[in-house]
Amino acid sequence: MISATQLRRGMTIVHNGDLYKVVSFQHVTPGNWRGMVQTKLKSLKNGSLIDYRFRSEDRVERAILEETEMEYLYNDTTDYFFMNTETYEQVSIPADLLGDSILYLTPNTKIKVEFYDGKPVGIELPLVVELKVVSTEPTLKGATVDRGNKPATLETGLVVQVPPFIQEGDVIKVDTAEGKYLSRA
Repeated sequence: MISATQLRRGMTIVHNGDLYKVVSFQHVTPGNWRGMVQTKLKSLKNGSLIDYRFRSEDRVERAILEETEMEYLYNDTTDYFFMNTETYEQVSIPADLLGDSILYLTPNTKIKVEFYDGKPVGIELPLVVELKVVSTEPTLKGATVDRGNKPATLETGLVVQVPPFIQEGDVIKVDTAEGKYLSRA
């Protein structure tokens, strides 16, 4: 058990019998009241977000997750399939549990799958992934006005802003935390 003031973004906790990931937190001390920790929690069961206010003296159970390195194989309409790189055991995870992480997954991507009581509850993406640009606006030759960035659709369906020199077919590096273009691969 940890104090509510020790909560940090990305921690997984057990609250009211369910698993939640801390999306955001803020320590608040309004006027002459006692301190509070205002949090936004994401349910790992159904993906819903809730706002919850803990008192500073509240104790919270931190969930201990097992992390296993796995490789993304393929997906069907509802599930994504991963293979343990050591035992070759396959695990399926529902798409709704993965959320926006699916926009960074291409076959053979190595990730960490988080397990709680033997069941997969989420994944940890690499910091940077390489994705191919499948469509973007062409750059006009001789255009003297700097237009800034342009939208590009990547092979997974993710849309990011890229510099004007990026063309269709280019492979780029994308920051998975921010969902932003970093550089050419």
